[in-house]
Amino acid sequence: MSIRLKDLSKIGYTDNVARSLAINIISKNCKHNTKEEIKNTLTDILAYPENYKNDETWGRLAEHFAPTTYEKNFTVYNLLEQPLAFKTYGNKFIESLAKQQMELAMSLPITLSGALMPDAHAGYGLPIGGVLAVDNAVIPYAVGLDIGCRMSLTVFDAKTDYLKRYSHQIKEALKEYTHFGMDGGLTFAQEHEILDRNEFQLTPLLKMLHGKVVRQLGSSGGGNHFVEFGEIELIENNVLNLPAGSYVALLSHSGSRGMGAAIARHYSDIAREMCKLPRQAQHFAWLGLDTEEGQEYWMSMNLAGDFAQACHERIHINLSKALGLKPLGNVNNHHNFAWREEIAPGKFAIVHRKGATPAGKGVAGFIPGSMATPGYLICGKGGLESLNSASHGAGRAMSRQKAKEQFTQSALKKLLSQQGVTLIGGSVEEMPLAYKDIDRVMPAQESLVDIHGRFMPRIVRMNKE
Repeated sequence: MSIRLKDLSKIGYTDNVARSLAINIISKNCKHNTKEEIKNTLTDILAYPENYKNDETWGRLAEHFAPTTYEKNFTVYNLLEQPLAFKTYGNKFIESLAKQQMELAMSLPITLSGALMPDAHAGYGLPIGGVLAVDNAVIPYAVGLDIGCRMSLTVFDAKTDYLKRYSHQIKEALKEYTHFGMDGGLTFAQEHEILDRNEFQLTPLLKMLHGKVVRQLGSSGGGNHFVEFGEIELIENNVLNLPAGSYVALLSHSGSRGMGAAIARHYSDIAREMCKLPRQAQHFAWLGLDTEEGQEYWMSMNLAGDFAQACHERIHINLSKALGLKPLGNVNNHHNFAWREEIAPGKFAIVHRKGATPAGKGVAGFIPGSMATPGYLICGKGGLESLNSASHGAGRAMSRQKAKEQFTQSALKKLLSQQGVTLIGGSVEEMPLAYKDIDRVMPAQESLVDIHGRFMPRIVRMNKE
């Protein structure tokens, strides 16, 4: 006989969670028990939950009535009375809130050094465009939600007139071989060695995320993520070692999808439990790399970064095959990540780049503008003051919400038409006028990077928010 809600109420099961747990357990496990037997067991669990906590059938219900308490080890930290000094590039382009956030980061007792890039704007915890070196610890929120977000540029063996002659085929390929947004993935299976990585078996969180990784491989997120074809003009002696001239190129920008966000949230919560900071600095809670939790996050972060790279590899392989284009060279770089680097002779630190590009001496990378302005192929000059970093783009001049309030879809279409750009998807949040002028940002960091090529977008695919 079935147990009904009023039966449970009579026994003393008055809260909905207990009732739901009881009914689920009974329906799955008690088909051969009498109603009286079930009621007796439920009454006993309510009176003596500790006796049932290890019971395979009733353990979850018993745990609800008598939750196990764990001793939490945490440390309380104070901020430095005076924040450490940091170098700012393109100071006049940066809002005061971003500078305040950077000053707070420079007040952490583990901070060793920092810098602010010319595309900087306010974020959560560390500002976007902030670079922070700390001692033997990692700050999940200074890495960010979209772990390992990256740029990838492939230059093809095709002249720029290809973009006009085959514009229809390019648009169709972008629709068929890319996928954007929070859910789902491509309609055909993707293969990559990342799916077989052993790390996915090492923590409950990574085990749980593996199915999402399989579904999302080769896809892109929302916001400012894009896949676009355009033309690139390369200078002599460029980092790709290609002859100077104009080429067709494919540029993509996206990160570790739902995997990175889940890792960031999970370990940020753990960090806040272990590392107690003043309220205004809670986003900077860290995990020591000498702790099990810190090592787990570090492993998970690196796996998420490799997954982001795998997505770009699949995007570029799928599109080049679909269009019969021959790749001549690729440059890719990532941000929203932490690296162990030498920040002074013999002195190592964990360097967080939240929306900042690695720009060590001789390191190639790409800095985008917007969908209607140029992006630049760069080569880093290296520099201790900048912690071997540069901007990761032009940087937002206004928030997404402000852009939605200020611009219309028809204004966006008109601007793109004037610039000779075709957009598939996209929204007014990504209006080029919502970004700083990349050609003012680049001179502010000429001490950090050399320009080796200028890319202009022509056919752009984004999420339709």
